[in-house]
Amino acid sequence: MKLVSLAVAALGLAAAAAIVLHSAFGGAPVADPATARCNTPTVHFGPTVTHARYREAPVRFTCAGATIAGTIALPPGPGMHPAVVFVAGDGPAGRLTYRGAPLVRAFVRGGVAVLSYDKRGAGESEGVCCPGDRDHFNLLAADVDGAVNALRMRSDIDRDHVGLLGASQAGWVVPLAVARSHHRVAFTALVDAPAVTGGEERRWSGLAGEEDEDAPPLTSARKRELEPKLGAPTGFDPKPYLMQMTVPGLWLYGGQDKSIPSDRSARILRRVRPHGLQIVVFPKAGHGLLDVPPSDKRALPTLVAWVQRVTS
Repeated sequence: MKLVSLAVAALGLAAAAAIVLHSAFGGAPVADPATARCNTPTVHFGPTVTHARYREAPVRFTCAGATIAGTIALPPGPGMHPAVVFVAGDGPAGRLTYRGAPLVRAFVRGGVAVLSYDKRGAGESEGVCCPGDRDHFNLLAADVDGAVNALRMRSDIDRDHVGLLGASQAGWVVPLAVARSHHRVAFTALVDAPAVTGGEERRWSGLAGEEDEDAPPLTSARKRELEPKLGAPTGFDPKPYLMQMTVPGLWLYGGQDKSIPSDRSARILRRVRPHGLQIVVFPKAGHGLLDVPPSDKRALPTLVAWVQRVTS
């Protein structure tokens, strides 16, 4: 993950103190308060449009001072469908749609609805992007919770089977969102997602050669050589929130991931979540299991089949 290192100023010493962040893309500073929540968002659904293979509806929901804009893709026909909220990685990510994203098409064809939204400060969503790129995830976690609560308001969604699907930086956002959510999510499915701290991830990216096209492969010997060089954990630590997660979970990793230390992340997950968690590693895959094209074409079918199983 190409995370942005910018200055961060702390205002106050209390747990709920606001952190002032300056957008990497210009504009006014934004606070990332630890008190940010979105348990009762104001939600507006646009008209549902029926296509031959799917239905689609726009949605807007207001969380922590910003209106977030997204799209819900639904399987054709009536019924209460299980659903996922897609949680994007770093940067100003826009929403995924049925026409534009193989991921959305695969889930909808598998009978699972998908809500994907423009990240705070990107596309049609208000707010300032992107606090997560500076290790601050309170607002992003609140937006995730708002999206879940918006989905649960629809009569064509099975409110007991709404889960979270995320990639990369979502490995930090999702555990925080689940731990703070007023409503229980049904499951979490994460891809290329770190379970290490922000500092460890950044150091791994440099040591493994994320930006170096000529970096050597991550053999078992090279991983053993690099891991001790990561040093002490620094920055945001997801482990306290991972330990609070009790819902079924799936984590997919690439064994050649030069962005995150996938082996160390998997070990952390097995230690803090010894039960109810499935970890799948694709040994020859790099970061980008959900990219187009993916680093391993088996990743997306694995995700869809697992979500179908836990929501059946």
